[in-house]
Amino acid sequence: MRTFDLAPLHRATVGFDQITDMMDRILSNDQGSQSYPPYNIEKTADDSWRISIAVAGFSESDLHVEVKQNALHVSAKKAEEDTVERTYLHRGIATRAFSRRFHLADHVKVTGAAHENGMLHIDLTREVPEALKPRRIEIATAPKVEQDVIEGDKVN
Repeated sequence: MRTFDLAPLHRATVGFDQITDMMDRILSNDQGSQSYPPYNIEKTADDSWRISIAVAGFSESDLHVEVKQNALHVSAKKAEEDTVERTYLHRGIATRAFSRRFHLADHVKVTGAAHENGMLHIDLTREVPEALKPRRIEIATAPKVEQDVIEGDKVN
């Protein structure tokens, strides 16, 4: 795997620490361990998204969704079944515990979560405060200043 040195970027920019930290995190992640469970991220409107995670075999009580410091953390642990021990001929439905973390941009809020048909749907919306929204500044015309002209004779 290639490694990238982001030190020159740190020296040439001011205020972009979050972006470079995110790039470091992404580049250093081991992608092989991030394949379970499968998920989709879809854009549902200009400022809203939906994360859909395949959680077949898990009930609502097995799933845990938490938002903390701009990170969405989804985890699941199947409750131990104390019923009759089963013998499987083929076991293709993975119900192993998992933990998946999604880093959220500033002002992105989780607006809801629903579990239906083996899918966990988490809805997200960007809510930018009024103080941070762009606003138009009117440009006033400067008052015209009249200059006094002194008449003089030509010297030569």
